[in-house]
Order: sequence, then structure tokens, then C-alpha cells
Amino acid sequence: MNIPTPQKMMEDGVHFGHQTRHWHPKMAKFIYTKHSNLHIIDLFKTQEKLKEAADFLKSVASKGERIIFIGTKPQCKEAIEIEAKKCGALHVTERWFGGTLTNFKEIKSNRDKLVNYKSKLEKGEYNNLTKKERLLISREIEKLDINFGGLVGLNSMPGAVFVVDARREKTAVNEAAKKGVPVVALLDTNTNPENVDYIIPGNDDAIRSVALITRVISEAVLEGYKEFEKKSKEELVSVESTAEKHDKEVKKTRQGNAEKVKKNVAKEVKKSSAISSKKEPSKAKKVLKGKSSKKEGAKVTPSKKSDVKGKGTKQDLPAKPKKSIGKAKNETKKLIKKVP
Repeated sequence: MNIPTPQKMMEDGVHFGHQTRHWHPKMAKFIYTKHSNLHIIDLFKTQEKLKEAADFLKSVASKGERIIFIGTKPQCKEAIEIEAKKCGALHVTERWFGGTLTNFKEIKSNRDKLVNYKSKLEKGEYNNLTKKERLLISREIEKLDINFGGLVGLNSMPGAVFVVDARREKTAVNEAAKKGVPVVALLDTNTNPENVDYIIPGNDDAIRSVALITRVISEAVLEGYKEFEKKSKEELVSVESTAEKHDKEVKKTRQGNAEKVKKNVAKEVKKSSAISSKKEPSKAKKVLKGKSSKKEGAKVTPSKKSDVKGKGTKQDLPAKPKKSIGKAKNETKKLIKKVP
């Protein structure tokens, strides 16, 4: 960004103001003298104010915010459009539609319609239509492109607005002031600087003057967007590096956890093997005892019925004489007969 010297600005006619009868009192502090019924602008103040405005727009662009170049004067259209496209800014050179900022939803719908028409035209979706229908669609695209073609990338409120001749573009300046959008403007001696945040006093009618000031602003905006791209790339690299570090840390923690689990499992296996080795001889002893008790039980045959009164078995009582059932019956009959 090269701020031109007062000599260079004088060569391009930046110092010429309007006639002395057409002037605004609030611009008096920027007027150097009068000559041939014309006001002469103080170019040293112009240089100072131009640097302030360029630094501000550079800071806005470095944040990635959108900037609109506005200038609908016939002699300024080409210069403004070229410089805006060069630095990646938006532009309005035909007509500022009322409500572009205050009624943004409606303007956005028209802009989206333009984008939709162009995308369908590129895909060849209108090839099946008749010649007259295609002609009507092409005329609609041309009309929308003239009015909204420079605002295609505007998805939200702009970060700033650069205006050439704020008196002519008073609708845009008032809308920006209502929405709190900073205004940078090239103002002649006949303009009220009330709603302008950054004033650049200078000739806003001469082509060379407008081209010089617009070129400086364009260079500042371009530098700001380059800084924004560099920052975004650095942020992406830092994010990727942090992600890689995080992945490495996660892998290390997982490996450490796996090793800990393996060690714990090995310890548990050792403990269980030691406990099982201690229990095995006791089990063998129990098995031997069980076998010996079975052998002893085979020699002694306990009776099936137990004594009702005593806790011991019939094995402990004396054995009764075994009699047959028939002999017992005969003995009972004999006893009955003997009874008188």
C-alpha cells in the first residue's frame, strides 16, 4: 500500500473542489484556499485522512469481513468495478437498491435467484426449452446481474462500505449508518460529512482522481485479505498439529492401559496358580480318607430300621430269634385254649 504524495495527487486533480457558492460549511476544515471561484482542498490533510481510511479497511479485511465499493457515477463505474474485482471486494456500480442493508432478506432472495439461474444455465437445464423461453430467461439473468451481480458473495452484513460521492449515494450511506456499518467516503467540498466515519477529502468528479484514491483503497483491502488467508492457513496447520498430538497421546495412553491390563492379568494368573497348588494336596488327603471310610463301612452292615426310643441302631441291640409266621400262629392258639 503506497500512499501517494501531495504532488502526485495534485497531478491527478485531487485538489479541485466545487465552486465557492456550492459548498458545505462542515467541509471548511479541509479547504486550503479559493482560486477562480473554486475551493482548493488541502492535500496534506487528504494524505493523512487517506492513510487512516486505508489502515481501517485493511484491518477490516484482515478479519475476513466483506467490503462493498459503491459508485454509480458514469465516469467512476469502470475504475470502481476493476479495483473491487482486483482486491476481492463487492461492488455496486449501476444502482443502489433501497433496502440492500435494511431489508437484506429480500435482496438476498433476488441474489439467490440469480445464482440459481446461472447454475442451471451452466448445467444445460434450459436446452430443452423453446427459443423464446430461453431468451426470456437470458434477459432476466442480464437484468439481475446488472443490479445484484456485484453482491453475489454478500451473505451477511458487510464489515465496511467505501463510497465515492456520499451526496449522490446518500441512500446507501443512511442505510449503513442505521445498521451500524462503518462508512469510508471520498467527499468533495459540497457534501455533508455527517454520517461518514472516515472522510477522504478530494475531487469525486474527475476520473483520474477517483481512480487514484480507489487504487490505494483496493491495495489496502488486498493486503488485508492476504493477511487473513495467511492467518487461516496457520490456524489450519496448528489445528492439524494439535489433532496429531492428541492422536499420539491417545495411542500412548491406550498402549499404556493395555500393558497395565496385561500385567494385572499375569499377576492374577500367578496368584490363582499358587492357590491351586496349595489346595491340591488337601484334596488328595480327603480322597484317601473317603476311600478308607468306604472300606470300613463295607465290613459293618447297619440295620435298615432305627430304634424308636433310642438314638442308636439295632446293630447295638441283642439279636432276636427268628421264627416263622406259621409257628407263631400255632403257639398263640394253644395259649388261648389253655385259658379257662
